[in-house]
Amino acid sequence: MSRERATALLVDFDGVLRRWDPAVAAGVEREYGLTEGVLGEIAMSWGLLQPVLTGKVGHADWMASVADALTPSVGAERARAAVDDWQRYRGEVDPDVLAFVREVRAAGVRVGLGTNATDVLDADLAALGLTDELDVVVNSSVAGVHKPAKEFFQVACDALETPPSRVLFVDDEVRAVAGARVAGLSAHRWSGPGDLRYLRAALATTG
Repeated sequence: MSRERATALLVDFDGVLRRWDPAVAAGVEREYGLTEGVLGEIAMSWGLLQPVLTGKVGHADWMASVADALTPSVGAERARAAVDDWQRYRGEVDPDVLAFVREVRAAGVRVGLGTNATDVLDADLAALGLTDELDVVVNSSVAGVHKPAKEFFQVACDALETPPSRVLFVDDEVRAVAGARVAGLSAHRWSGPGDLRYLRAALATTG
């Protein structure tokens, strides 16, 4: 039996709607004499990441922990400066994805952002000009649960006022896509703008 056609779209932020230039972090690491890739490696270590994604600690405390971990290598002052310089860059909007979001919304489909994020998400959306581009924003640090947990997707579908079977989720992470499917959503792993034709067909939009 075929699935019902999706009537709402849920998209990931990092890796889909927002992209990061790896040269920025690499430049900071070179400037401060840090090992290549160390900023992301420390920040994404689960012991530091999980609490900030579920709202137990704030973004500032998370970054302070990254600086603390760098201190033995470069000293406290340079560690803090390196993290501050790194954090000034807040990524870039993928213009193809934004155009797709606008197209979908214009066709009457509700679009939500479903992201594992910190308490600076709203500021980031404002800085990137995205505040009015989405119908719903579901932030793991507000929800208190992160992808790929089924509960996260339940919160997102409730926010979209759409049953899971009618929501199409797009993410670049395999685990998140798998989690969405377990929760009853249709889900597609994002690999780039070449996917947009398929997504348009899944939503019955044109372009």
